Amino acid sequence: MIMSVSPATPPDSAETAAQAPVPAPDMAPILAIESSCDDTAWPSWHPTARSWPRPFCRRPDMFPSAAWCRKSRPGPIWPPCRPWYATRWTWPPCLPRRWAPIAASTGPGLIGGLIVGAGMAKGLAVALGRPFVAVNHIEAHALTARLPGLVPGGASFPYLLLLVSGGHCQCIAVEGVGRYRKLGGTIDDAAGEAFDKVAKMLGLGWPGGPAVEALAREGDPAPWPLPRPLRGRPGCDFSFSGLKTAVAQKLAPFAAGALPRTAAAGIAASFQDAVADIVADRVAHALDMMPQATLLVAAGGVAANTALRTRLTTLATSRALPFAAPPLRLCTDNAVMVGWAAIETLRERRRLGLPPTDDLDLLPRPRWPLEQMAERFAHPAP
Repeated sequence: MIMSVSPATPPDSAETAAQAPVPAPDMAPILAIESSCDDTAWPSWHPTARSWPRPFCRRPDMFPSAAWCRKSRPGPIWPPCRPWYATRWTWPPCLPRRWAPIAASTGPGLIGGLIVGAGMAKGLAVALGRPFVAVNHIEAHALTARLPGLVPGGASFPYLLLLVSGGHCQCIAVEGVGRYRKLGGTIDDAAGEAFDKVAKMLGLGWPGGPAVEALAREGDPAPWPLPRPLRGRPGCDFSFSGLKTAVAQKLAPFAAGALPRTAAAGIAASFQDAVADIVADRVAHALDMMPQATLLVAAGGVAANTALRTRLTTLATSRALPFAAPPLRLCTDNAVMVGWAAIETLRERRRLGLPPTDDLDLLPRPRWPLEQMAERFAHPAP
């Protein structure tokens, strides 16, 4: 798996203003590797950093599934890495040497990408004599609210997480590091999956979320009413399959000819409004189920949608709660959140008087329930 270096760019204003919680002043920087689905990248996290790192190695044109199936795919390699890649294993000159420990997403996700990323991280850990931290990438999403500077004064537990992406749509009570309760989830499609499928129906590109959002800006949703599945029902489960079918029915009369752009834009706008309404309603029910929540957090690729962020901000304000979501570049799966989750794990183990974790024996897995994360903080039997 070869990744080119992203040129350094000025950090976002929210990042430069960060006032970071300091996990442990004597910890060396942490190398994090993400390869579960959306990204293939390596950033280096320093525990005392007051801004978020940017990956120093990345293949923006290669997703883990492609890296797994087509390792020889041509693409740019940052020049200092080229001789290392082309000849033999020596320490890549593009990578720092001082890390402790090394972390990687180990599940859930695409098993091929997880095997590649976690295997690379474990190999580095063994070669360098460093501990390996296996990160549940759903937990990494859950802890993004605690990234330095994202929430003024820091995000305290407990809070409600809306994880909304191409593969997940869940409301999760985040009660502490390793302590999570699933309040509800989708009973069919995830929100991001629905965006992708509707984008395909409209003849748009992939990923569907940004494409539908861009087209929706041009449209009037009023002539194209769509249903809101499960709205008003008890609980906080989601359903998007019926909404997707309703879009297909709106498009059926145009099957024999080209779809007018005004119609496509109107349907896109109506679909986006429907998703925002459904999610806001379900999250409102989740807040009723978790009255002790101190914060509403959205994470995942669909959390980058502006209309959805606006609805969630309005909902949080109506409940006298702050709303937090990562910057757009950190909404999808990314190695920055993986490194931060590792820092949180190590800090919590230190707080509980436990030795640093070393997960070399933990195998990559396509499914990894969040409820199992509490096991790594259990005190060993005497």
